[in-house]
Amino acid sequence: MQDKFSYSIGLMSGTSLDGIDLVYVKFNKEKYEDFQIVKAETVSYSNEWQGRLKEAINWSNEELKKLDVSYGKLLGETLNRFIEKNNINKIDFIASHGHTVLHQPNKGITLQVGNGQEIANITKCKIVCDFRTQDVALGGQGAPLVPIGDELLFSEYEYCINLGGFANVSYKENNKRKAFDICPVNIVMNHYCRKIGKEYDKNGELAAAGIVNKELLNVLNELDFYKKKAPKSLGLEWVKKVVFPLIDKYELEIPDVLATVVEHTSYQISKVILKEGKLLFTGGGAYNSYLMNRIKYYLNREIILQNNELIDYKEALIFAFLGLLRIENQVNCLKSVTGAKRNHSSGMIFYPKKN
Repeated sequence: MQDKFSYSIGLMSGTSLDGIDLVYVKFNKEKYEDFQIVKAETVSYSNEWQGRLKEAINWSNEELKKLDVSYGKLLGETLNRFIEKNNINKIDFIASHGHTVLHQPNKGITLQVGNGQEIANITKCKIVCDFRTQDVALGGQGAPLVPIGDELLFSEYEYCINLGGFANVSYKENNKRKAFDICPVNIVMNHYCRKIGKEYDKNGELAAAGIVNKELLNVLNELDFYKKKAPKSLGLEWVKKVVFPLIDKYELEIPDVLATVVEHTSYQISKVILKEGKLLFTGGGAYNSYLMNRIKYYLNREIILQNNELIDYKEALIFAFLGLLRIENQVNCLKSVTGAKRNHSSGMIFYPKKN
């Protein structure tokens, strides 16, 4: 029976701006955890696009509307190349996270650019996107959204930790899924790497050569955000307003900044992982062997990494899954995670316009 399976593409652009992640995935609709990543790829941003997305936080509403459309076109064209290159001929829908430009849920603001109608028109496919707005309107943080995937696709893990622009965690407590952002990671480290002409700190080699600044480490660990109870989430605005000025005050060499940020991240993660059980680490930070070694040190336990496909593409995979849940009108946003008034099925659906 053909209907039993759903074929979709999930795409994700993270705050660290390393590119667009695309995953072509097959889901068994009768047993969600029986999924298969068929094809996956990361398409890097041009310098121009990296610059535009980085600066967009300062743009006017009018400029952001134009960006929404032009970025939607970029995503549509990127998808078409991915589909053609991999000879993909069965697509039930495409689920796009878009790229987060603004995220201040306490003010009722969240904006992910990447116009769904543009993507639908270019790809001639059904599109599910804009997953966060409804949750924020319901009083939630609009983040993190991945935990429903952790719950239904990766239930054998006690904790799922993603090390992307920010570190976030998802786990079960009193039979309820809890999840929140832990601290900034790559969004800070990549920022300082770029000051010396590097995109990122490969394997954590620079950080490993640096010296931890104890004073800065203590100040970072004392930030108000870490005293807040979940649900809570972080955005680029907070990093720019609070973290960068704090670090810059110390006028440290870049390796020392990186060493201190790694120590801070490892310590904050260790404060969250309190139970025994299997750990799933994903995201670009999982390749930073120095960071992973410091996390192991603080946790005092072995960490076994999964295959690279899951490390690289788990978030894009789960956005494809969120799209499937939305189309089937199933809950894809958990109030226990985001703090919204209720569980709900979030996301806008767009169809290609007929010429």
